[in-house]
Amino acid sequence: MKFTYALNDLATIANEIITHCPYKIILFDAPMGVGKTTLIKEICKQLGVQDTISSPTYSLVNEYKGTDNIIYHFDFYRIQDEEEVYDIGYEEYIDTDAWIFIEWPQKITNLLPIHATQIQIDIQSDGKRVLFMR
Repeated sequence: MKFTYALNDLATIANEIITHCPYKIILFDAPMGVGKTTLIKEICKQLGVQDTISSPTYSLVNEYKGTDNIIYHFDFYRIQDEEEVYDIGYEEYIDTDAWIFIEWPQKITNLLPIHATQIQIDIQSDGKRVLFMR
């Protein structure tokens, strides 16, 4: 699926992702500053998260409670080696029925589950984003 959207369309795009993604593990691949975390915040909001949602850049993972689910939000931008991911118990998170959002999945390619939804986001010259979901 392909979506082109402006930032004021985030609620619609987040709903499309929730409705149409084949797996609850979602890999967000996009350059710095394109809006991965902003989109994830909107998805979490629509899944019923009431807490403040922030980027887990330094903690590597944030946990949120949605209306009827748990959400784990990973940000692997700062990791230097896949071994660091084992230190936070990554396997235990992945083996749950929770929604799992992973930013910078290319940093852990050997550890990614086969059953995951891949999202690629690019920015156009007019500021709109192009999102591919597969």
